Amino acid sequence: MNDQNKTSEKKVDEQNMAAESCSEDGTFGPDSEPKSENDEPESEPETEEEVVDYQEKYLRLYAEFDNFRKRTMRERVDLIRTASQDVIVTMLPLLDDFTRAKDNGNDDIQAIKEGMALIHTKLESTLSSKGLKLMEVKSGDDFNVDFHEAITNIPAPSPKLKGKIVDVVENGYTLGDKVLRYAKVVIGE
Repeated sequence: MNDQNKTSEKKVDEQNMAAESCSEDGTFGPDSEPKSENDEPESEPETEEEVVDYQEKYLRLYAEFDNFRKRTMRERVDLIRTASQDVIVTMLPLLDDFTRAKDNGNDDIQAIKEGMALIHTKLESTLSSKGLKLMEVKSGDDFNVDFHEAITNIPAPSPKLKGKIVDVVENGYTLGDKVLRYAKVVIGE
């Protein structure tokens, strides 16, 4: 029994030594060595470098995004300023025609009418080349709120025109599929 007491005392002594040699990180065992205060875990320097690296990447990404945002804002402002430039450039010859017609000292009414008709045709072709289309609206057509704007109701001249378009006051226009200006119409009651 004496041998059993010695072995159990050895086990208790080993356990006490193991508990005393317990490191700060909570590991137990005879292999664990007590660490001094100046020693840092080996993984921390890598972590600090990674943190610095991530911070630099974040700052660069943020700067790139900020530059992108500012550039797109500038481009948008420039686009808004110059959006009508193409249309204005195509209208300049029409302005020149009107200036020539005004400066012409001719009192011939027929010549003035012909000149105005030529300028009108040129204006229509210029605008239609940019996608402008005249809405085909005539008396007797059904009223459609998607294309027409009723400005007044009048008694229908015939029973067939009740609830339909009686007169077109102002033509409507579309640009592509979008209504640019609704046709102003009179509706029969």
